[in-house]
Amino acid sequence: MVATLARDFGDLAEAEDAAQDAVEQALRAWRTAGVPDNPGAWLTTVARRRAIDRLRRASRGREKTELAARLDERLGSSDLDDLDLDATMLRDDQLRLIFACCHPALTPEAQMALTLRSVGGLTTREIAAGFVVSESTMAQRLVRAKKKIAAAAIPFRIPPDAELLARTEIVRTVVYLIFTEGHLSAEGDELIRTDLCAEAIRLAALLVELTPDDPESLGLWAHLVLTDARRAARLDSDGELVLLSDQDRALWDEGKILRGTEVLDQALRLGRPGPLQIQAAISALHAAAPTAAETDWEQIELLYRQLFQLNPSPVVRLNHAVAVHEAGHVSGALEMLDDPLLAQALDDYRPYHVARGKLLADTAPELALAALERAAEFPASGPEQRHLDVVLAELRRS
Repeated sequence: MVATLARDFGDLAEAEDAAQDAVEQALRAWRTAGVPDNPGAWLTTVARRRAIDRLRRASRGREKTELAARLDERLGSSDLDDLDLDATMLRDDQLRLIFACCHPALTPEAQMALTLRSVGGLTTREIAAGFVVSESTMAQRLVRAKKKIAAAAIPFRIPPDAELLARTEIVRTVVYLIFTEGHLSAEGDELIRTDLCAEAIRLAALLVELTPDDPESLGLWAHLVLTDARRAARLDSDGELVLLSDQDRALWDEGKILRGTEVLDQALRLGRPGPLQIQAAISALHAAAPTAAETDWEQIELLYRQLFQLNPSPVVRLNHAVAVHEAGHVSGALEMLDDPLLAQALDDYRPYHVARGKLLADTAPELALAALERAAEFPASGPEQRHLDVVLAELRRS
């Protein structure tokens, strides 16, 4: 709805305000009248009318008045349930909004934050946690980004081919971050937010439609689908965390694994390997193993080594160290994790301390306990925190 309104009004803040007004009216009207047959059309039509009324009341000059008149004429007196929300139109509207949010006039940080908020639906608090800043700082950043879009008259359209690929990389990053928050929630009662996972997979599919010959777009979609295929096995019947090594692989979605592997093969045939294709290949190796013991960790370790060459980030280095450990090279993995530069870079990153604690558990339980106690200082989802509490209790008893 916000994407459609942004296309109509050319103003993201106006679109979000209008959408909020419509939802507020629905909460009142639907209590007595019931939910309409086409609630999306009802909300969008009401939002458009509210926005047109605001445009007429505001002293914004001739251009805004003419816009209100054009929109009013287009909307006419149609019934609230008659609006045709065509799937193709909605897809295009969302793509326009994504690429408007990822305009090079904005800083990369603002591009990602604004897209996560306006397209991915993450809260300001969730985005702030991902960027390791305060919620108030992130709120100010989002307001400034919206004002810049309005002031610079950034168009809500899919850019021409010359600009498209330059913006696609950051769009992929945003979609990846949406999925990451859904796959492993940073805090709250739920480990998995299926709404965010589904939204990220859908947005990745839109990118594939838009750039069908881009192997990294294909790689992103394949990686997300292959990872999501394990969802049903990640929690037990009591809602507690089940580690990858202990998961019931019969619960994995074979259809998603097959489709993800096919799309990965399609990407690799294009002959332009990239970081997302490598991550998809790692996910495919996990999916192909009949049991945890049969996982090809040697190949996974080699892939992480290659990934680090393309993307030498501290988080990739951490994952590489875990793969080195799983491949049987315990001392080498601990040496990697204890590198002072990596330790400093990831000191505020909970998974680093969890990984280090688990790797030290057999050889240095006191150091392992200290690492896991450090991990417990950071927020986590309920299932993750309860799992860590169990591990800590076992270490303290030993």
